[in-house]
Amino acid sequence: MGQLLAQILVNGLISGSTYVLVALGFTMISGIMRVLNFAHGEFYMMGAYGVYVLTQYGLGYFPALLIGAIIVGAFGVVMERLIFRWVIGREVNGLIVALGLSVVLKALALIIFGPVELAVTRPVHGTLDLGSVSIPYDRLLVGGCAFGIMLLFYFFLTFTRVGLAMRAVAQDEKIAAIQGVRPSFIHAAAFGLGCLLAGLAGGLMAPIYTVNPTIGELPMGKAFVIVILGGLGSIPGAVVGGLLLGIAESFFSTLIDGTVSAMLVFALVVLVIIVRPQGLMGRSL
Repeated sequence: MGQLLAQILVNGLISGSTYVLVALGFTMISGIMRVLNFAHGEFYMMGAYGVYVLTQYGLGYFPALLIGAIIVGAFGVVMERLIFRWVIGREVNGLIVALGLSVVLKALALIIFGPVELAVTRPVHGTLDLGSVSIPYDRLLVGGCAFGIMLLFYFFLTFTRVGLAMRAVAQDEKIAAIQGVRPSFIHAAAFGLGCLLAGLAGGLMAPIYTVNPTIGELPMGKAFVIVILGGLGSIPGAVVGGLLLGIAESFFSTLIDGTVSAMLVFALVVLVIIVRPQGLMGRSL
């Protein structure tokens, strides 16, 4: 039983780490801009397509991952300047705009690439055996990269001027502006960074799953669940919520059933909302 639990824990942490990457960008945008970016899954999709296109032109997987994510982040900055800057602080308006952008991006992907499933060559093969625990190298790579990105993100928010400015704007935009912070610059930087994180997650998962215009829907749904679990706008909550969701899914799907697992995870979210409406690490209103 101990061996099985170890395998469940490892699988859950690896899955949860990729959920966290998507949720970090989503919750950062919502915390700083007060916008629920429900097009976030499409930026995940763009990251996956970016890796596919760049590797088709002969670029290595890791350069393609980095360049694709940077392109997605830059596109996010453009979308913030053109569209989302007009709905900052207005959740309902922002939600409508984001849903419209989601439809447009999926339609464009369908027009350009078609409905076919596209495959990205896996950069690594084989399985790592640690006693009774087996970890495919491709999933180990995804988990390792995800935890490394989370660590870099933590240092960025904690030790850089832009990161500290983002935290200040998230806490009180007016006070931050009085102290010399430019909220308009921080909004664009936060939106671009959030989209870059989604693009990295999509690029990391592209070799494991096939790429298609709708692959962002499931990660977006999980990101929203994670934000509810951890607390809207809470970065630590997104990390805790993502890892908790990954472990819970791994546990329930292994010991019970995949369909039942989804139901039990949803029940867990409902329980958290009832007991702590602000989420596990969110602030009380």
